[in-house]
Amino acid sequence: MIDLRPVGYVIGLLVACLGLTMLIPLAVDIAEGRGHWPAFAESAVLTFAIGGLTALACQNGTEEGLTLQQTFLLTTGVWAALPLFGALPFMLGATEASFTDAFFEAMSGMTTTGSTVFSGLDTLPRGILLWRGILQWLGGIGIIVVAMVFLPELRVGGMQIFRSEAFETMGKILPRATAIAAQISVIYVALTVACAFTYLVLGMDPFDATVHALTTLSTGGFSTRDASFGAFQGPMEYAASVYMILAALPFVRFVQMLNGNRVALFKDSQAQVFFLTILAFVGVSFIALLHIFPHHWEKSLREALFNIVSIMSGTGYASVDYMAWGPFLITIFFFVGLVGGCAGSTACSIKIFRYQILFAAIRTQIKRIHLPHGRFAPRFEGRPIPPDVMSSVMSFFVFFTVSLGLLSVGLALTGLDFVTSISGAATAIANIGPGLGEIIGPAGNFGPLNDTAKWMLSVGMLCGRLELMAVYAILTVQFWRA
Repeated sequence: MIDLRPVGYVIGLLVACLGLTMLIPLAVDIAEGRGHWPAFAESAVLTFAIGGLTALACQNGTEEGLTLQQTFLLTTGVWAALPLFGALPFMLGATEASFTDAFFEAMSGMTTTGSTVFSGLDTLPRGILLWRGILQWLGGIGIIVVAMVFLPELRVGGMQIFRSEAFETMGKILPRATAIAAQISVIYVALTVACAFTYLVLGMDPFDATVHALTTLSTGGFSTRDASFGAFQGPMEYAASVYMILAALPFVRFVQMLNGNRVALFKDSQAQVFFLTILAFVGVSFIALLHIFPHHWEKSLREALFNIVSIMSGTGYASVDYMAWGPFLITIFFFVGLVGGCAGSTACSIKIFRYQILFAAIRTQIKRIHLPHGRFAPRFEGRPIPPDVMSSVMSFFVFFTVSLGLLSVGLALTGLDFVTSISGAATAIANIGPGLGEIIGPAGNFGPLNDTAKWMLSVGMLCGRLELMAVYAILTVQFWRA
């Protein structure tokens, strides 16, 4: 029988902390004077009380470290519980959203997906807009810690290749998480402040600059405007592109640079491939846009850079309705979203390192075909790739493809058209944000979808954010028998 007390204790503490963060938008709403602060007060009290009582009830089961089963349950449980409580302000506040819409919005926030069911963002209370940004910011820092501490221990999707790469901390999982989170948090906060200051200097008002800094560094993409970043075109798009790229890089390299290794980031093969991939896609998109906007090279370059970086990093900001750019660029954007950023960043999707391992395996296999008696081994960053890592990565690609197909079929069965179904499934599992088509494209939102589709997408966002197999493992009979 699995002892759930350690899991309940950690989840309870995190839920209680989430309740305390609701006091920030509460204060903003009081300052704005629109009278919606009671929604945050009620949500904060309820969330803090339930979280605190859960932690107290489970406190006597925390003497020992987490087992593998408990770690799986904790990882999935946190990302299921926090959106549940994070949805309360949406239901009780000015949006008066249904439970389905509120949970979808909160799940999209915590997983940094950026898909939204809300329209009329320009007129919503600032407390609600700030809460959306806070959810994404918390989800961003949370997923970095999960990616660097928990997923390598769980051997999910090849993440075990990073088990001892960055931190020489020994001991149990939770102490390691605390040590790693402390170092990463300093960098995460510093980059957020720098991003907000940059937006402020370039002309955003303090509130817009704050919210967009929260959602840029988390690669979440929630905006304060219906037009998203289309309301802030010009130099701000270049600034946002820089910070989205920084957020999609492995934060462990920033920690190493802070500790004296000045070239850690530049020697990272993931980062190198990430930059080359961005350059390639931006170059192709730039040339294609020059045919659409002849004699407007600066605009073509800016829109290509911003939107490619936004989609590839999983941020999901949109500066224009790129659905009007034609089928070639629409196809580019679809596949760019399936690339993703680096492992150990706030970015999502498949991740660069898995493509590196996949191509290394393909190259090795081609060599074996040409030289059947040769001895070849796929390598990553100069080291041989262990068989268990190779197997995990290949399994991830299979699970990703199957999940994408099943979710697409499920959405189609609810009555959605082909483009909406397949792009909705991709944007959920890859945690990108906007989809394609007239309904969920950059000019629309997910509000018109039926409740069944929204619940399917919410589950897809959860599975995608936790690298699929961290969630799927707990659904097996073997997991509960172990």
